[in-house]
Amino acid sequence: MSLTKRAQERLAESLPYEELLPYEQPSYVHSYVYLFGVASLASFILLIATGVVLSVFGPQWWHFSVVGHFFNSLHFWSVQAFFFFMVVHLWATFFQGAWRDGRGLTWVVGVITFLASIVTAFTGYVSQQNFDGQWIAVQGKDAMNSVGVGAFFNVLNFGQMYGFHIFVLPLVVAGLIGIHLTMVRLRGVVKPYPLEDQSPEVAS
Repeated sequence: MSLTKRAQERLAESLPYEELLPYEQPSYVHSYVYLFGVASLASFILLIATGVVLSVFGPQWWHFSVVGHFFNSLHFWSVQAFFFFMVVHLWATFFQGAWRDGRGLTWVVGVITFLASIVTAFTGYVSQQNFDGQWIAVQGKDAMNSVGVGAFFNVLNFGQMYGFHIFVLPLVVAGLIGIHLTMVRLRGVVKPYPLEDQSPEVAS
């Protein structure tokens, strides 16, 4: 049996075709607590779309053009929404025990995605090309030097940070999100904790 055929059969067993786009969901998925993951994904899509526009026109455009200011604001607020929904999603899944029933790796990938997003946001702040960006870069440089990695990541170098922010790190975050979503599709969303029977016992 060829490697391609073996991989195809494994995929067919793990994720049958009829489950790729299910039209029915368990009743507990209607709870609002399950919406924060989708809201994080929607914010990320808006974040990428506005980021592409900003990267095409460059810093001069987003600092001195009215339309540039608008897209810069959209990008900024989509970042805030992304982190807000992602943090709420992280806490919600923590209290749900989302690592139960063989979903531990799904949880770990989600946490790694959150950490990678923090690094991406940091490179975005130091790429603003304003006084805030300069201040953050100086403080970041001191922090990098204190842990011994300042020779590898020069946060005062706009070109390096800009390249990380618009190309390398977004691909990393997008890849991690893709892996996370695939694992959710393979394992399904976590079920709520079973309710304990709190009815008083009747003495015989």
